[in-house]
Amino acid sequence: MDIITVIIQAVVQGLTEFLPVSSSGHLSVVQHITGVNGEAALILSIVLHLGTLVAVCIAFRKTIWGMIKEFFLTFRDIFTGKFSWKNMNANRRMMFMVIIATLILIPAYLFKDFFTARQGDGDIIFEGAAFLFTAMLLFMSDRCGGLKTGEQMTVKDGVIVGLFQCVALFPGVSRSGSTTAAGLFCGLEKNTAVSFAFILGIPAILGGSVLEIGEAVKSDIQLDWLALGVGFFIAAVVGFLAIKLVKWLLEKDRFKIFGIYTTIIGAACLAGGIWENVTGNTLASLFV
Repeated sequence: MDIITVIIQAVVQGLTEFLPVSSSGHLSVVQHITGVNGEAALILSIVLHLGTLVAVCIAFRKTIWGMIKEFFLTFRDIFTGKFSWKNMNANRRMMFMVIIATLILIPAYLFKDFFTARQGDGDIIFEGAAFLFTAMLLFMSDRCGGLKTGEQMTVKDGVIVGLFQCVALFPGVSRSGSTTAAGLFCGLEKNTAVSFAFILGIPAILGGSVLEIGEAVKSDIQLDWLALGVGFFIAAVVGFLAIKLVKWLLEKDRFKIFGIYTTIIGAACLAGGIWENVTGNTLASLFV
C-alpha cells in the first residue's frame, strides 16, 4: 500500500463516488491494474468511502440538518396528533423517502456476496458490461426530469429510486448515476433528483462500510495510518468538488457527458478483459 497508489485510488474514489460513473467499478479496475487486492484493498476501500461520506455531509449539510430536525419533530407531531402525511414540508417528506428507499436496499445486502463477487474476481469483462448499462441509463435520463420538488415526492418515487440503488450494488453500475436517473424518470426536478440521490447514499455508504469493517477487523494486516489518512482527506476534498461539478453539469443539461465517458470506459474494459482471456496475460503485468 504505497502512498502513490493510495493517492491515485483516493482521487478515483472521490471523483467516481459522486460522478455518475461508478466508484466500485473504477476501484475494481484500478485495483485490477495495480495489483492491489485482498485485505489491503478492503481496508483502503472502507477509508476512502468514509472520506466521501464526509464530503456529502458537508455539501448537503443544510438539507441533512433539516431532515434530522424533522425526524424528531415527526415524533412530537405523532404524539400530539398533529402529524399529517399530506401536509409535510420538503425536508420531512424527503426524510421519509430516504427511509423507504433504504429499507428496499436492506434485503439486497443479504445477497451482498453475490454482488461483490464480481469485484476482484480477476476479470473486468463484467465491469465493462456494467459500465455500458450505466451509460444507457444516463443517456435515457438526459432528456428526462420534471417539476416535482421534495414536497411532492411520493412513496412510488422512493420505491423506484430504491430499486435502482439495489442494481447499483454491482461494480460498474453507478449508484449516484442510477438513483439520479431514477429520480429524473419519476419527474423530479433536477436539483431535487441530485440532492435525493446523494443524501440517499449516506446510509448506503455508512452501512456498507460498517459491514466491511467487520470483515477487516478479523485481519492481522499492518496498517499504514499516514497513507490511509492522506487517502481519507483526498477522497473527501475531491468528492466535495465532484458533487459541485455534477450539480453544475445537470443544470446545464450536460449529463450525457458521463454517458459518453462510461461508454468509452465500458468498451475499454470489455476489450481489456477479452485480451486477458485470449492471451493469458494480465493488464497488471504491463505495469510491472
